[in-house]
Amino acid sequence: MTKIPLTLGPVFFHWSADRLLDFYRRIADEAPVDRVHVGETVCGKRMPFTDPAWPEIVERLERGGKEVVLSTLAAPATTRERRNIEELCAGERLFEVNDATALRWSDGRPFVTGPFLNVYNEAAAAFLAARGARTICPPVELAATALAGMAKACPDTEFEIYAFGRLPLAISGRCYHARLHGLHKDSCRFRCEQDPDGLAVDTLEGQKFLAINGVQTLSSQVQALCMAPDELRRLGIARLRLSPHTTDMVAVARIFRSLLDGKETSEQARFLLSCLELPGAMVDGFAFGAPGCRSPVAA
Repeated sequence: MTKIPLTLGPVFFHWSADRLLDFYRRIADEAPVDRVHVGETVCGKRMPFTDPAWPEIVERLERGGKEVVLSTLAAPATTRERRNIEELCAGERLFEVNDATALRWSDGRPFVTGPFLNVYNEAAAAFLAARGARTICPPVELAATALAGMAKACPDTEFEIYAFGRLPLAISGRCYHARLHGLHKDSCRFRCEQDPDGLAVDTLEGQKFLAINGVQTLSSQVQALCMAPDELRRLGIARLRLSPHTTDMVAVARIFRSLLDGKETSEQARFLLSCLELPGAMVDGFAFGAPGCRSPVAA
């Protein structure tokens, strides 16, 4: 039976170049993931800090046997940012489309779509597949049954579900971190670096609600979708995506690999994840057509 591969998505947060280098060296050597996304997807202002590190990271990952995907910005706002997307799309490596801007430069080359791109039905999936989409990772709020419908309509395209991490919900033109610290977006002083997993935001009643990451809004909770491999295959879901956080991502990848290999049950995998230092409570509601904040225990 074909093994279901694991993908490690791009880092959403503002990590230093040194932190990224250390993180990806360990991923290259120890993590049982098949594909790794690298690059800035959230805020183009961060790119000058991390761009010098990517060539070494890519080389190290490929030497470790990982397939590397170059991720693009989800909301390019400047000429420089659009030019960066054009350059990534023109290269030889597989790239990730997170904004429709990139489609004009894809030129028939194979690509991956990320959860920032609106792919909510079979027609949208078929449109992208016809233009070269090899893997489609739909928005996180889409139910797994909807992915199953798209997978049936596009049998030659892989469909990937977001299985672990704070859920990416929106990108704004405003920087929440700058506003929080009384700064303008153009002079944000990169305050988002102080919160390497994002900053949790509670309601006035003290309820865990969202998390902010510069211009990005995420869930406060952590997606922990531990579907059995037979169920994933039945739905036509070909890949699982894990999103990097400061928790032990090698341990996270090993837990999901054991689950997909049938060595752990869904309940055992969730228990093992709960033993890690996660930035929020575990949820999985969206995948089952329920509120996203639903706990897996209540499933």
